[in-house]
Amino acid sequence: MDRPRGLDAPGTRGAAYRAVASVRDVLPGTLLRVTDGDCDVLLAHTEQGLVAVEDRCPHMSAPLSIGRLEGCIVDCPLHSGRFDLSTGDAVQFPTTGGLDADGVYHPTWSPAGAPPKPEVPGQKSQARALTRVRRMRYYPLRVRDGSIEIALPEGAERRASG
Repeated sequence: MDRPRGLDAPGTRGAAYRAVASVRDVLPGTLLRVTDGDCDVLLAHTEQGLVAVEDRCPHMSAPLSIGRLEGCIVDCPLHSGRFDLSTGDAVQFPTTGGLDADGVYHPTWSPAGAPPKPEVPGQKSQARALTRVRRMRYYPLRVRDGSIEIALPEGAERRASG
């Protein structure tokens, strides 16, 4: 899958590629977390191919690797946000509301069948309203000899993947 322009993860431009997993570890429709130092990367095998992004929701940093993948859409397990791995954009805003990547406000919402969430005044509500849901950040990825390699910023050696 081609990565969207301008959404590279920090420190990846010109970074060396490193083998992080076998292609057999990331079957179609699956998610895999790979950790390198303090860098957690989500490998996803979408309907458009393999992709590597930060393994954290662009809303409040929950691990997307424990979410669900449907086509190119990954669900966040924390606040029901849904993100398109082919574009980096939110396709369903998190239930807590807030600002999108372009600074447009989205109010809190409730999933179908759940009671509406009230907008409670106060500092917590203000913080939610000012929380920006940014676009996904991507790691350059290539496949060589059955290994998935990604360009990672300099850091500690790779730790166990989950």
